[in-house]
Amino acid sequence: MKIISYNLNGIRAAMGKGLMDFLQNEAAEIVCFQELKANETQIDQQALSEAGYAFQYYFSAQKKGYSGVGILCKTEPKNVVFGCGHELFDFEGRVIRADFEDFSVISVYFPSGTSGDERQGAKMQFLAFFYDYIQQIKQTLPNLIIVGDYNIAHQNIDIHDPKGNAKSTGFLPEERNWLTEFLALGFSDGFRYLNPDTAHAYTWWSMRFPTVRQNNKGWRIDYQLVSNTLTTRLKTAYMLPNEKHSDHCSLVLELSASE
Repeated sequence: MKIISYNLNGIRAAMGKGLMDFLQNEAAEIVCFQELKANETQIDQQALSEAGYAFQYYFSAQKKGYSGVGILCKTEPKNVVFGCGHELFDFEGRVIRADFEDFSVISVYFPSGTSGDERQGAKMQFLAFFYDYIQQIKQTLPNLIIVGDYNIAHQNIDIHDPKGNAKSTGFLPEERNWLTEFLALGFSDGFRYLNPDTAHAYTWWSMRFPTVRQNNKGWRIDYQLVSNTLTTRLKTAYMLPNEKHSDHCSLVLELSASE
């Protein structure tokens, strides 16, 4: 079972940069998108269907060209939940969940906080809400895979310049502490679980400076968090930084079959 997570920074732009060839070559069973920046009518669903994704679920933001998440599947889920029940965050299209036979997948796009104090406040509000929300979900769905753009670099190893970014949103102590506490709910960081000491492994590079991706001055802010009940099934977890359809790169998680 291969699961891909990808912040596209606009699905239409990514499709114009070769996204379809990438999806066909990778042939993942499940693909989770963040930052669609489009509604369903603006997405070439036919092309995605021809790539094998007969089942497509999108939860777009109400604001045009903003946010939005999606899940594509080759096998139909038992159940799909659009949104998280919070008026603001559902308006912004931040959470979608698909339930399969023995696990559930959540595609999530956390607020960034980069545009000022108001959005940083919204980000902290989302963190508090999501923490409680997942605790509730876990009571009935213990096997969770929560993938997406968390907009938080967790440890020093996850950012190219931890000292210089110590006061930057996305690497603030309260954000990093939140991620530590969230993992303590019973989750493992899939990539770090299998690659505990791998440095310079990033998932996002600022577009404001054209050479940062070339020089790999990035941040690891996209994650594949899995319930600890699933860690024995983890086979691989890695990034594909050379595929450039976005300012983020895709993440790949592979699970063995259930025992």
